[in-house]
Amino acid sequence: MTDKKCIAVVLAAGEGTRMKSDMPKVLHSLAGRSMLGHVLNTLHEADITDIAVVIGPNRDDVASEIGSLAPKASIHVQTERLGTAHAILAARESIGQNYDQVLVLFADTPLIEPATLRAMRSRLDDGSAVVALGFEAENPHGYGRFLVDGATLLAIREHKDASEAERKVSLCNSGLMAIDGKRALELIDSIGNQNAQKEYYLTDIVDVARQHSAKTSYEIAPEADVMGVNDRAQLAVAERILQDRLRKKAMVNGASLADPSTVYFSHDTVLGRDVVVEPNVVFGPKVVVGDKVQIHAFSHIEDATIAPHASVGPFARIRPGSKVGEGAKIGNFVELKKADIGAGAKISHLSYIGDADVGAEANIGAGTITCNYDGFFKYKTVIGEGAFIGANSSLVAPITIGAGAYVGSGSVITKEVAPDQLAVARGKQMAKDGWGAQFRAASQEKKKAGKA
Repeated sequence: MTDKKCIAVVLAAGEGTRMKSDMPKVLHSLAGRSMLGHVLNTLHEADITDIAVVIGPNRDDVASEIGSLAPKASIHVQTERLGTAHAILAARESIGQNYDQVLVLFADTPLIEPATLRAMRSRLDDGSAVVALGFEAENPHGYGRFLVDGATLLAIREHKDASEAERKVSLCNSGLMAIDGKRALELIDSIGNQNAQKEYYLTDIVDVARQHSAKTSYEIAPEADVMGVNDRAQLAVAERILQDRLRKKAMVNGASLADPSTVYFSHDTVLGRDVVVEPNVVFGPKVVVGDKVQIHAFSHIEDATIAPHASVGPFARIRPGSKVGEGAKIGNFVELKKADIGAGAKISHLSYIGDADVGAEANIGAGTITCNYDGFFKYKTVIGEGAFIGANSSLVAPITIGAGAYVGSGSVITKEVAPDQLAVARGKQMAKDGWGAQFRAASQEKKKAGKA
């Protein structure tokens, strides 16, 4: 690994009009993280800490994202859109601070891998002044082509300017580059705008470097790693690629996915060893799952912690702020919200437990709900260890059910239940002999008379 001083310049000024969105393109998300966030995280994983981000004018939303994810990054505004080289020079102040290496990345190319950035930097260490990143394109139409001689990059030829022979070249330009930091500004400043658009293109740096007798080379990455995202269809393709990476990572680290293509991860999902995930499970952001947990089919989990040996689902929804204790069971059609479920507790089916603490080994019967909201405020329910809540009970918060207490089925509990008490709160049952037969007979007479 090179020890040279490096700065990464991330270009994030594009509007992304093809997204048909009020949100800037680079803030559209993949696996719960913005595209810009993925690029910044890749730089972190590649041990690149000095970052300059170029944004468009009046983009406080993009600046806020940078501030939250990379607070030490410098932010520069490109006030005019005059090409990629012009955009990089918006960060002139940062680039000029005596760096050995300059990396150029794009915030809408979110799948780039840290290993690729390290490889590009290594080529700079070997004496190259410019290293361009290419890929073997399945369909090269529209891409700039790499014209090479062995390990030397001779030129990057835009598709519209390429000859018929050059258009047959499948080694294409991704746009990402690494530049000798000592010469970066000199080379970029020498790029002209002698083209129909009168813009300054970074690709011309190869010609400029060769005119200065500097070494130019290239690195190759898989096509999927360097795909740019310009519209929602491409965003969906990038999501699929990223999800496949996350699924593979989960399985390599010891989790079993019964049908990997139906499981969706967040960028930060953590699964322990010997976790089993059944089909059609969605992990939202901030989920940590312990060892030997079973996540059954059609469950949705977000911002929650699942302790070892627990069981969740099928058809469970674990909402933010929830913790499921070791060996606990959260069954089918159970919803948790900001609930702390103790070790060995069971909520087997058809219940809503929100803003609650449930003690270890407690048993919550089917149809139980915590009535935690009065239209203005949320209130807490505390259920003690070993308590038994009968089916179809409503616990009106704020309320405490003591350890070992019992709540009779069908109860509406509004007052504290002490430890080991039995609480039953339901209307007195009434019975009338023969009422059913009388009702049916009277109803049939009404129907015959047309009075129904």
